[in-house]
Amino acid sequence: MKIGIVGYGSAGQAAALFLAREGHAIEIFERSSELRPVGAGFLLQPTGLGVLDALGLGADVRACGARIERLHGANAAGRAVMDMRYAEFAADASGLGMTRGALFALLHERCRQVAAIRTGARIASIAADGRHLVDGNDVAHGPYDLIVVADGSHSALRTSSGLLVRERLYPWGAMWCLLPADDWAHPSELRQRYDGTRTMLGVLPVGSRPGDADGRRWLTFYYSLPGAAVEGFDRAALARMQGEVAALWPELAERTNALDDPGLLNRARYRDVVLRRPWRERVVYVGDAAHGMSPQLGQGVNMALLDAQALAAALAARGDLAAALDDYARRRARHVAIYQFLSRWLTPLFQSDAALLAPLRDACFGPLGRLPLAKRHMLRILAGDKRRWW
Repeated sequence: MKIGIVGYGSAGQAAALFLAREGHAIEIFERSSELRPVGAGFLLQPTGLGVLDALGLGADVRACGARIERLHGANAAGRAVMDMRYAEFAADASGLGMTRGALFALLHERCRQVAAIRTGARIASIAADGRHLVDGNDVAHGPYDLIVVADGSHSALRTSSGLLVRERLYPWGAMWCLLPADDWAHPSELRQRYDGTRTMLGVLPVGSRPGDADGRRWLTFYYSLPGAAVEGFDRAALARMQGEVAALWPELAERTNALDDPGLLNRARYRDVVLRRPWRERVVYVGDAAHGMSPQLGQGVNMALLDAQALAAALAARGDLAAALDDYARRRARHVAIYQFLSRWLTPLFQSDAALLAPLRDACFGPLGRLPLAKRHMLRILAGDKRRWW
């Protein structure tokens, strides 16, 4: 088939690679005139690593990423709220912290060999026939046998799909930046600190960036804030952040104190997106465009990669397009629904004005994590492998 893909993030790139492997002709439309990644460093789970292994990129991502063996979160009193080790899920299991740039560069090197990539092409709508893409200059592209919408959680095409059930901007977001890892004491751990539900700090080792000749390693630092405060982050807000870091996490303060301009931190806002189903006629939605969620469980990129793999597999298995897209929807429905529900439920425990939730969280999470049955479920959730409730 001739397939048009809208969006050149992880979902669009992975979809292009899996679909091109099946012999389809791929054209990708990216609204930015410059091909570059968008977003914070992220955590690849065993599920996402398995997809990249299937693409033949496993060794490359592991070489530039940071192996993550443990997730540890503590409250202001120093009490562990959560402490999970991948080895307790499976002996050889681990996560992998990466910069967006590193994964983007690896996927792009493959994509440019198998797909036509159009930059500076903002797709404004899908034509009434469902086979043409219409750009911001009212120029139609196509026809396509299939259109894959992968333009992220703020998708411009989703609203008019007729499939939308829920699209809500989360009231809280985050500021984030990269910090030099240097002699960071926890090079294989995702570490978080909480003070009630209004303050959450996190540090994720993410390995190297493309083009760093000195082999420097990096950390992604993130700082939770209400949405309005994210949009209005200024010098006064930067000073408040540095004061909170100094009080809550002194060993991190020497790094964050080096940030002398609020422009050095990037803004992140998130949406809770639910579609009735992720396809209609010849249009299919993948990644955050189909199921945006809070990053609380660190599953966004992993879900996008799994979507791309499942879509190509369904198309290969079915001769009829509608049957293939329905098969794709079934393959992903339960897994996506579980993580959307859990993200929606967990987020207020860490990012909200509901102060009374913090004592409940701090009192329950640690003991629950030590009960064998609960611990097993929590580890499956962390690893991205929770596909059934029981």
